[in-house]
Amino acid sequence: MPRKVRLEEISILKEIAELLNEGTEMNAVLAEVLKKLLQLTGLKTGWIFLIDEEGVHQLAAFEALPPALTYDSNHRMCKGECWCVNRYRNKKLTNATNIIECKRIEEAIAAKAGDTLGLTHHATVPLRAGNERFGLLNVGSPNKTYFQQEELALLESVAFQIGTAVKRIMLNKREQETALVAERNRLARDLHDSVNQLLFSLSLTARAGTEMAEGAEIGQTFHYIQDLAQEALGEMRALIWQLKPQGLENGILCALKGYAEMLGLLIEIKVAGVASFPGKVEETLWRIGQEALANCKKHSQSSHVYLSLDRNSKSVTMVIKDHGCGFHYSQCNDIPSYGLKNMKARTEALDGKFQLTSAPGTGTEIKVYIPV
Repeated sequence: MPRKVRLEEISILKEIAELLNEGTEMNAVLAEVLKKLLQLTGLKTGWIFLIDEEGVHQLAAFEALPPALTYDSNHRMCKGECWCVNRYRNKKLTNATNIIECKRIEEAIAAKAGDTLGLTHHATVPLRAGNERFGLLNVGSPNKTYFQQEELALLESVAFQIGTAVKRIMLNKREQETALVAERNRLARDLHDSVNQLLFSLSLTARAGTEMAEGAEIGQTFHYIQDLAQEALGEMRALIWQLKPQGLENGILCALKGYAEMLGLLIEIKVAGVASFPGKVEETLWRIGQEALANCKKHSQSSHVYLSLDRNSKSVTMVIKDHGCGFHYSQCNDIPSYGLKNMKARTEALDGKFQLTSAPGTGTEIKVYIPV
């Protein structure tokens, strides 16, 4: 091999190692590493599946997929079964495997979904770090039906680095989430022990002042201060609930019911299916439910709220509805408040759908659909 070519390969390998060692954004890192790997090997097409503990795969990165596979927003890559994913789930795929006829491509050809650009086969390599597995690296080229052992060895080496990086990024994200929860808990304790107690003391003092005041005007002033203190105390308790929900350890329904009661709302709950969810989904439902119930309290002019949760094997749908005053809103318009926009953003961050329905005199309905 010419020295110049060898130096270029070493340089690319160094860039891949640096990306995997320093990157923090999972999909961005995987996309850039995949691009450089194809440049290094001279291959044309590649994609990376991340696969969770339940065997559900997601298309985390891809490069130069043929139109037959990118048709309908990569739907064929994101859904359905294939040989490599099934073998991975069954723990029968442990090393770089030479050539696999791609079932997704065969189905695309049968469905006349578009041009395959000559891609018929691919090599597949599991992403591992020690005994832990994280997904698959697949690479191929038009009309290529065989990989040399040296090629497979190189792919396996890079795949191991990718697996190690995926583990590092996941651990780092978990540490950040743990630190965030700890900080929320600390702040909730501080607010309860300091500001909450001060507001309670202020309320008692104002009440005593009302009873001791000699003049009606002074008594009214103390009464006004007491009302303000009580209102602030209610707001503070709601804030502490948001930071550290009581009852979430017993499930989302218990937490939302307790929060609604703390706000003074009468809540009717209906459940279909099993009310247990992955951690991220449960936290998202909690935060959206929190915001929706707080909006009911502040704006609906009604104390009655309806909550439903419908969980099946593929998704969860949560509906929160009041029969209050409502407001003018059309699906064609922008969502009118920061809180509602935040609900929508949280839903879409989990590939879900958010729907807002409201009109004067008919109340407001929040509907959230999240795949699980």
